[in-house]
Amino acid sequence: MSPIHVRAEPGDFAERVLLPGDPRRARYIAETFFDEPRLVTEERGLLGFTGSYEGMPISVQTSGMGCPSASIVVEELVMLGAKTILRVGTCGAYDGRLRLGDLVIVTSAAPADGTMSTYTEGLPHAPTAAFDLVHAAYHAAERSGVRAYVGPIVSSDVFYHPDRMLWQRWGRLGVLGVEMESAAVFTLAAMHGIRAGTLLTVSDTLHTEEFVRISDEELRQAVDAMVKLSLDTLRGLD
Repeated sequence: MSPIHVRAEPGDFAERVLLPGDPRRARYIAETFFDEPRLVTEERGLLGFTGSYEGMPISVQTSGMGCPSASIVVEELVMLGAKTILRVGTCGAYDGRLRLGDLVIVTSAAPADGTMSTYTEGLPHAPTAAFDLVHAAYHAAERSGVRAYVGPIVSSDVFYHPDRMLWQRWGRLGVLGVEMESAAVFTLAAMHGIRAGTLLTVSDTLHTEEFVRISDEELRQAVDAMVKLSLDTLRGLD
């Protein structure tokens, strides 16, 4: 079956792919960090680019928002030959230690959404990142001096959740923060026999009485550091 949404041909994508949610971030990553980037797909605004980084073939592909969109993109990247997918995104912090701009290296993602229960047919499942990606990212962060937290998150299908105190219950379970895609990325990677991971920049703190959002400039600087670390992580893999 040919991809319907990620309109590209086999060979257009490298085997190692960065996966941001925002198409503007995908373009920024390609134009800022890749050598000789080229646009390989733009169907439905899901921009994808391929280039190289210090001699390593690399692609970046927009996932869109939420597990339904991310699952479509991951399925089609697999059709196009992707072997390693590393999500790079943002999250809201549930853990009180996390500050705006901190890096989270995700070990697992609780699937608080409906998409994964369809794939697993209701079986309890723990979507988990590939150990070698977690290991490589942790040591890349150590070498670069980036403060990183390693642990579980939750992937929610509701952004404006009506329960404003939900962070307390997740926090008591050791969950570091919340985003919307990693459970799908990890589950589908396991089903297709490829490896996947997630690096997140803390863009919001949800563990206080008042919602606090990072500034645009602070976010740009933190995301730049995260993307550089993600590329070094992929370059250090076997």
